[in-house]
Amino acid sequence: MKTNHFIKIAVLENEIEAQLMSSVLSERDLPYLMRSFHDTAYDGLFQFQMGWGELHAPRGCKQEILELLGNIRNQDRKISPP
Repeated sequence: MKTNHFIKIAVLENEIEAQLMSSVLSERDLPYLMRSFHDTAYDGLFQFQMGWGELHAPRGCKQEILELLGNIRNQDRKISPP
């Protein structure tokens, strides 16, 4: 699949969320690209302000990916202490 047909789906909050999404998307054979906001010149300043990075995928996968991301975020909130 050509990556020029990919759109921005979501901003990922942190590296753990990115790793979980990568695992889930690969397991389901969904095409995706992740772009980290990390920049060594600024020592991660952009990640602190903007989130870990962006998740890109084909438009047709958007709803399914957002549902998967929502499930991951809901699970994280259930586990995290108040």
